[in-house]
Amino acid sequence: MIYIIMGVSGCGKSTLGAFLSEKLGWPMHEGDDYHPQENIEKMARGEPLTDQDRFPWLLKLHEVIERERCSGSDALVVCSALKRIYREILLFGSKALLASTPDQDILPPASPGVFFLFLYGDYDFLHQRMVARRGHYMKADMLRSQFDALEPPLDEENVLLLDIKRSIPDIAVEVEKHAFGYKSSPRP
Repeated sequence: MIYIIMGVSGCGKSTLGAFLSEKLGWPMHEGDDYHPQENIEKMARGEPLTDQDRFPWLLKLHEVIERERCSGSDALVVCSALKRIYREILLFGSKALLASTPDQDILPPASPGVFFLFLYGDYDFLHQRMVARRGHYMKADMLRSQFDALEPPLDEENVLLLDIKRSIPDIAVEVEKHAFGYKSSPRP
């Protein structure tokens, strides 16, 4: 089982990931660690990333997800996954980029055993949180571009909606219940 913890910058993805990793004993893969240096420098200058900047990074994360899935391991992956195409790349790799051409098969909306944990909240709450945050290359004034790019996931994408106004331990309890329910239910 793989959980991809997603949402805009400052929503608590890394904090929840670290908490769940400790609590569940699952490895956590921090998406920021897979960004090429050029992306980090661009964001540090206050420049939003383009799709072309993100695609190689998302393909690297897809490889991580596939490696964990193929090994039968449980894992957590932290990634903003703001757009549906980004989530499709995480699930299906380069096939997602090819699926946008007319002669390609349509991809399913979800992948078995992979779930998105969507941490959502309002702009003002998140902006205040980001202004108080220290030592992160993603600046608070870039939050608007993340909200502008955000395509909230649909139910068909195997998503669990998690309100960031709740505490991390409270959110973790909901995730644990979901994981237990999934693992204890029969698979076709």
